[in-house]
Amino acid sequence: MLIKIGDFEFTEVWDGVLYKKLSEYPKISDWEIRNLIEFIDYENSHGRDCKIECDDDDLLKFIKTEIKNREKYLAVPRPKLITECTACPYRKGCVTDFVCHTTPIENAKKIFECGSLLSALNVRKVPAQQLMSESRNAANDPADYFEYIMFSWGNCQAGDRLVMERALNRFPNENDLSVNFKPGVRFYFKYDELENHPNRVFDGVLPMKIKDEIRLCDWVYKIIIPTYAKSELERYIPDNLKDRVIYVTNDCKDIWDWSEKVYRLIEK
Repeated sequence: MLIKIGDFEFTEVWDGVLYKKLSEYPKISDWEIRNLIEFIDYENSHGRDCKIECDDDDLLKFIKTEIKNREKYLAVPRPKLITECTACPYRKGCVTDFVCHTTPIENAKKIFECGSLLSALNVRKVPAQQLMSESRNAANDPADYFEYIMFSWGNCQAGDRLVMERALNRFPNENDLSVNFKPGVRFYFKYDELENHPNRVFDGVLPMKIKDEIRLCDWVYKIIIPTYAKSELERYIPDNLKDRVIYVTNDCKDIWDWSEKVYRLIEK
């Protein structure tokens, strides 16, 4: 796995490369060094070596020295606001009190029926090699990535964007994310609680991910369902989750507006 450090638009893993955006390139924060250590640890645990590249030689030398100080950096607390990605017009970064998993309406029915969020491997029950070869794996993710339930930060729009991308079978355009935007169902979790899950993993890219399964009744904080899906979903919701459901009307101008509206409800 190749790690490229730079002033990218955001951090992402794509086709065997981690594009690591720094919030103040060419400076690197202690939190960002922690992320690099976690990413290397995760990749090494799955038999993949990591090579680091950076156009700034001094920064590269500094990083290679500092990532050896594991105990120091793995103890670094997460910031309240992470500003690597500033695309959000409201918060100008990722707020870290909550994490979120977003899913289409049809998938939400199955989730409510079984009472758990499941990894793609557990949902599909097909070999990982088949999941790797599908067109929806545009980033060419390796097999182990499908063993986990993935989360974004609570105020992020990435989950809804991915739901629309898969529904459209293409990258959403501006109209798709505004006048034609249809939100998915969001499952919210408190970061400070979910990090204690026995199957929790920090991979240095996502806020966290959970291997195999999360029982909703034990862990979920709130569930956001857009009101257009209420009649379709409410009969599937088990009694022990009904008090955690919030129905929200999408009267927003776009996906960013929706993400902010929802997050304001959650943080209250």
